[in-house]
Amino acid sequence: MQSTSVPERFRPLVSATEELARRCAGAGRSLYLVGGSVRDALFPAGAEAAAGDVDLTTDARPEEIQRLLGGWADDVWTQGARFGTIGARRGGQVYEITTHRAEVYVPESRKPEVTFGDDVVVDLSRRDFTINALALRLPDLELLDPFDGLGDLAAGRLRTPLDPEVSFGDDPLRMLRAARFAARFSLEPDPALTAAVERMHGRLSIVSAERIRDELDKMVMLDVPSAALWFVVRTGLAEDFLPELPGLALEQDPIHRHKDVLAHTLAVVDKTSPHRLLRLAALFHDVGKPRTRAITDGGVSFHHHEVVGARMTRTRMEALRYPAGDVDTVVRLVELHLRFHTYRLGWTDKAVRRYVRDAGPHLDLLNELTRCDCTTRNAAKARALARRMDELEARITELGEQEELQALRPDLDGNQIMELLGIGPGRVVGQALNFLMELRLDEGPLGEEEAAARLREWWAGQQ
Repeated sequence: MQSTSVPERFRPLVSATEELARRCAGAGRSLYLVGGSVRDALFPAGAEAAAGDVDLTTDARPEEIQRLLGGWADDVWTQGARFGTIGARRGGQVYEITTHRAEVYVPESRKPEVTFGDDVVVDLSRRDFTINALALRLPDLELLDPFDGLGDLAAGRLRTPLDPEVSFGDDPLRMLRAARFAARFSLEPDPALTAAVERMHGRLSIVSAERIRDELDKMVMLDVPSAALWFVVRTGLAEDFLPELPGLALEQDPIHRHKDVLAHTLAVVDKTSPHRLLRLAALFHDVGKPRTRAITDGGVSFHHHEVVGARMTRTRMEALRYPAGDVDTVVRLVELHLRFHTYRLGWTDKAVRRYVRDAGPHLDLLNELTRCDCTTRNAAKARALARRMDELEARITELGEQEELQALRPDLDGNQIMELLGIGPGRVVGQALNFLMELRLDEGPLGEEEAAARLREWWAGQQ
């Protein structure tokens, strides 16, 4: 256990907890600042102590925590009381105060049982990693580091406070968190930790899909997501929540060589800007390749892998309980990521209109995914693709200024169609709108008079 002076960047957190610490001391209770805020304030690569929630631990039980918060917090919530956690808000700051934990029992269930304790060191031993098993005692500001978390940060090592099988048994999601923390802080997982993940990854099955989804989202938003993603593939962990990823490691054909699809995919994820849905689209964009690979005399092909991949993406994202809007966006990007390459002979006005219409609100994301999908080492090919992409974006801008491409719609609306044709609402109105939309895409704006004449001609043919 160590005692040391407190860095200046702790001061906002100390100020935010000063009165609460006095209340706890007056009641004969201890209070410690714990978790990421302590780690990030002490570790030079962090410096995030003033951001996010304030995590605290105490020997007070949940009911007493509520009483201590009375008259101090603006709001208090108790949904986590079963696990010893009481939430509170004061001003714009959110606090989570948790009773010291003695042990966590995880049967074959997604709902662990927690027992409370009085010893902060025992509580820290139940934390996920030594770098997070740090505490700052309030108000006297003594730093506790019983498992040498600071030493591990300095040495570039990721360890668990207890035996990793015990730690991962407490919460199997920690195996995924290990991938993220190792990548975020450029740490080398301890060999015992890695071996435990390789043995225990099947335990991830008891973790809810929502918790796994949230961890995946955090993983893809890292500065270098591939560092974490390689870990989950190599340890077998990906098989239990994202089997499509290791499935990309296709056996290389010795005659018709093709790029390593897994390595390519992770390189694309790293190249994209940190937009969550864009990075998910990069992660899934080639998942259809293993099912569509064909080896012929002409080489290796993956015909329609974007269509197959879009279906696979929807299935996996729904299994991970992603919101419908997220699923639709990522699926659409996967489905369209090859569209750019279908226009090899140049971008006609018609082609540009259809590309913009099909991309809809995801146009900028689709363009970036298309650019990042080029991972060739052939500089000439890379320059040629970038030049063609520049040309397309210039055409979109040029035509957009003329025709308001982002608001593409038929020249007549449903009411006008019903009035012109003398019909009421129904399926025919939709067919007429589709007909006019196709004209709009093919020929550009027609004007109401010309559109009406074309519509009457189409209607006569329908009769």
